[in-house]
Amino acid sequence: MSGTGSVEELGAHAARARALALLRIRSRATALAILPAGAAVVLLVAGAQGRIGPGVWSTVSWTVTGIAVVVLLTAAAVAVAVARARPAVSPTVPLTEAAAPDLYRLVRDLADRLDVPAPSAIALTPDCDSWLEDRTHPAAQPRVKGPEGPAVTRRGRRVRAAPVLVIGSPFLWWMRVAELRAVLAPVVAGTEPAAHPDIAAARRFVRGLDAAVADAAEPGKGFVRRVPAAFVGWIARMLLRGCRGHAAEMERCVAAAASGRAQQVDHGLRIVAQEQVGLAYAGWDRLLTRVALPAWRMGRWPSRLDAGVVSALTELSRRDRLAEGFTSRLGERPACDLIEEPGAADEAASLLAARLFHGGPAETGPGWSPVDWQQYPEEVVDRKWRTEAARLHRVLDALGVAAGVSVGVPEPPSADGSAVPTLARVIDHLATPGADSEALAAGIGAAVARDEEMAAPRPRAGGGDPAGTGADPLDLWGPVPLPLFPLQPPRTGTELLADHVVAMVCCAAVDTAGAAPGLDWLDGPALMVDGGRRSDLGAPVLSLVEDGDAEPLLSWLTTVGVRTDKPVRLG
Repeated sequence: MSGTGSVEELGAHAARARALALLRIRSRATALAILPAGAAVVLLVAGAQGRIGPGVWSTVSWTVTGIAVVVLLTAAAVAVAVARARPAVSPTVPLTEAAAPDLYRLVRDLADRLDVPAPSAIALTPDCDSWLEDRTHPAAQPRVKGPEGPAVTRRGRRVRAAPVLVIGSPFLWWMRVAELRAVLAPVVAGTEPAAHPDIAAARRFVRGLDAAVADAAEPGKGFVRRVPAAFVGWIARMLLRGCRGHAAEMERCVAAAASGRAQQVDHGLRIVAQEQVGLAYAGWDRLLTRVALPAWRMGRWPSRLDAGVVSALTELSRRDRLAEGFTSRLGERPACDLIEEPGAADEAASLLAARLFHGGPAETGPGWSPVDWQQYPEEVVDRKWRTEAARLHRVLDALGVAAGVSVGVPEPPSADGSAVPTLARVIDHLATPGADSEALAAGIGAAVARDEEMAAPRPRAGGGDPAGTGADPLDLWGPVPLPLFPLQPPRTGTELLADHVVAMVCCAAVDTAGAAPGLDWLDGPALMVDGGRRSDLGAPVLSLVEDGDAEPLLSWLTTVGVRTDKPVRLG
């Protein structure tokens, strides 16, 4: 027996053993539920045969029988609740075979080489990960049109089908075809243990308990529904505590068996491909937090996030010696070529990412529209700067701060009575000894909170499909408020103040020094001066905001040629 085969067989055997341990827990729970019924049957039969007399034994028999009926009914109710509980399904973008025939062909060929069942379908997720997902529960089945037209859920027994292969969408744009095949090999190999009846039954048992716990914790139930749901949740949590160790070990053994089976396919290439996985994750995280998040906050969602990953990682390989040479692979065929319309798939995955990580609406609207990368500097960066600069001056007006005087004669007030928006006004206020920058920071924080509250309300997951067509990928996740995975914690008042001062400086640089808004693939909004990016503005602004020291910023402004006394156009 080869070493690879030995690892695979040992892992599969250990996984089956853990699955049987989980099924034994289910059997023990069932036996405990029917134990009073067994005792009642014994007592009733003994009484019917005259082995026990009337009187006390008769009372005992009927008492045990009553307890048995109550326990059986309760156990049946719990079993039905667990069976009907809807397991959470990962929000994904479905990819039909007609939309990606070459990708389906690659996956089927890979399954044939591994001698395992092929996945039943393929879906994309806006994340750097890939996995198999069981969607055989009746609640996860697609909706169909009823005779009267509206969509209805297809009810019935659990569908026997292979799991769905979920692929991280950034992989398709950054990885080459051969690299994607190597990365997917151990994932696809997992379809064999998923088809084993014991492992499948154990997984269904654990998922049902987990779904029952989630249903019990769902808010909004009345008292009549909340009490039995809480009881079911308590039983499910108790069983889950007993299953936790076996379930984790079973999944570890399943992964080991799948990895062992995949050793025979593209083993050498998989090492290189795994490096690309780590690189893709770094670029994706940077793109979301530095580039996409500012756009989402402005009510715009970049419609080509996956294509942006390539630009971000190309820029990273140019700056980072460790990533040097990775761009030489870009001459090979990208995995996104396996999709018939990669642009449409990228747009759908980008919108789903905006909903998961920021909580945006399901469809475009007046305050939520797509933006291309070519429009990003003008539509997002410039608008962001001017909106924040306008907010900064509104707060200064509310605090009664006068126009700047350090450059000469005070500016006359504008037509509406507010001070003229100049950069000198901001610098003078923050650099004045005893200036209350904390009040300014608090005012900006309150203004940001008000603006966010006035924005369009974000729908709850499952509420983005009012027609009930089942097209919303969040329909099967549950009533969890969006965003599901927020990218950053709330910003402090000082951070917000520094961001607004930076925005004011950038507006002044654009209006008075010929600078321009730009996009840096790794750092997001950027100020372009003489065709180059200026990344040295943060430290002078922090010196002004935190220490009241304006000298570093004034030196920077002199170098760039910014006029602090000129009015700035606000958004």
